[in-house]
Amino acid sequence: MSLFLSSYENRLDTKGRISVPATFRASVANDKFAGVVLYRSFTHNCIEGLTMARMEQMAAATDKMGVFDSELDDLTAMLFADARQLAFDVTGRIVIPAELLQHAGIKDTAVFVGRGNSFQIWNPDAFRAAQAQSLKNLRAARPNLKIGE
Repeated sequence: MSLFLSSYENRLDTKGRISVPATFRASVANDKFAGVVLYRSFTHNCIEGLTMARMEQMAAATDKMGVFDSELDDLTAMLFADARQLAFDVTGRIVIPAELLQHAGIKDTAVFVGRGNSFQIWNPDAFRAAQAQSLKNLRAARPNLKIGE
């Protein structure tokens, strides 16, 4: 299983390429597709990223929904129609499509944010604000993870 941890800030070069963090590339090394899948987040102004294997798991989960379910239409339009399959170049870079960058407000620098089984790509300032809000929310909620049950 791929595990994406930590946060890394990288710059887009003049050709629009950005280096995917080495630890993230290592997380997909055993995947059958040498790259990542990206799509516009429908919960935040950022880009969602995952492995092809994880995308296949999401496809299997949508198969369990009703064939004529209106939520299925919306979900598949965002997950599959919007998704971009991006292979790494020889130096581990990808070119993020302009519409994804625009959605996230990314111009020249992006933050890759590990989320366990997936990751996100943010505008650095927007991520700092979202992270501060998440910390505030967690301090108020004090969630309890049940591990090993």
